[in-house]
Amino acid sequence: MKKGINIWSCREGTSIKECIQIAKRAGFDGIELSLNEEGELGLRTSDKEILEIKARLEEAELDIAGLATGLYWTYSMTSGNDNNRIRAMDICKKQLELASAFGVDAILVIPGAVGIDFIPGAEVVDYERAYDLAMEAIGKLTPFAASAGVAIAIENVWNKFLLSPLELRTFIDTHNSSFIGSYFDVGNVVHSGYPEQWIKVLGQRIKKVHFKDYRREACGLHGFVDLLAGDVDFPAVMEALHEIGYTNYVTAEMIPSYVHHSEQMIFNTSSSMDVILGRT
Repeated sequence: MKKGINIWSCREGTSIKECIQIAKRAGFDGIELSLNEEGELGLRTSDKEILEIKARLEEAELDIAGLATGLYWTYSMTSGNDNNRIRAMDICKKQLELASAFGVDAILVIPGAVGIDFIPGAEVVDYERAYDLAMEAIGKLTPFAASAGVAIAIENVWNKFLLSPLELRTFIDTHNSSFIGSYFDVGNVVHSGYPEQWIKVLGQRIKKVHFKDYRREACGLHGFVDLLAGDVDFPAVMEALHEIGYTNYVTAEMIPSYVHHSEQMIFNTSSSMDVILGRT
């Protein structure tokens, strides 16, 4: 498995160039970039700007480990607003386009939400309605994924939706496409389940993996802690990943960054991942 770091692990406002340099110095094999509404890698980023980012990656001898986005928290495929749903699907199409240009094999996609506790005033959607809308949206996006040669990897997040590995497995299998799979986040299930069990249920449907750690007794977003400081059973996680034959990137998504000396978190994460992956 290759070792990646998500760009969100850098302090907010750090340039892509700086993040690449930090990831390289910390010993990562790749960096996962994020599509934003504006900025260096935004919805209107030009082909020239993409080539410039690729050149920086090549110069640093780093892969692009994946392409994420936080825009699905604003634009949802399960929203009751038609324009919001269309916008979310357009964002996914842009992600697929950019991923193809970068040579990324899968993108992180949140297919909607029933509710979001950590966003005040977030829309609440009937669960069955959300399921139907998400199925419809992903179904329409599947041909675009196939055309781009990039998989839509659905992340398990705190969206009160697709709450068990069995449900997520069924959701994926219903689309009957190798271009629809799972972006499995190890830390996101600890508050209600066991990541090693999710891995075994989802099996080869897993396209990408996020590493986070979570301490149950802390509760809420405050429960996310440094790798090896929480309740994730990483030996069991690694055993499960080996059992299903997973060899792609494991990418650390460490947010929020340290208040002081924020870069140190990335170096600490790299060292912990070396231990977890048996590189020491």
